[in-house]
Amino acid sequence: MSVQLPSPQDLPDAEVVIYDGHCSFCKKQVANLYRWDGRGRLAFVSLHDAFVEQNYRDLSHDKMMEQMYLITNDNRRLAGANAFRYITTRLPRLWILAPLLHIPFSLPLWQFLYMQVAKQRYRIAGKTAEVCEGDTCHVHFGGKK
Repeated sequence: MSVQLPSPQDLPDAEVVIYDGHCSFCKKQVANLYRWDGRGRLAFVSLHDAFVEQNYRDLSHDKMMEQMYLITNDNRRLAGANAFRYITTRLPRLWILAPLLHIPFSLPLWQFLYMQVAKQRYRIAGKTAEVCEGDTCHVHFGGKK
């Protein structure tokens, strides 16, 4: 069962989470963020959606494939652990993590850990079924579909 996430068009005043919509792990995590939001603070869009290319030309596809991005209401671009750290201040369900993630000088550690998970995200949970047509999953997983 797939959750219908609100898009930036649905919530024009919300901050925008850009994630890898071809990644099963990523889709599950943004579905959790949506569930925990409850007030329409966040809108979601896959980096593969034409909306991203049209509206966020300053973000390269390669950079977005490395880590999620958050576009704040004041138009800042936050990436990876920095984006998640910011989200912990916006969603009450995640406030418990905020003090830990905001320990002075700890962001490089959180970013390193974030990048380790991000690099392995397809191995952790795979790609969505529609992307695994033909031979694309074979290329990424060495024969596993």
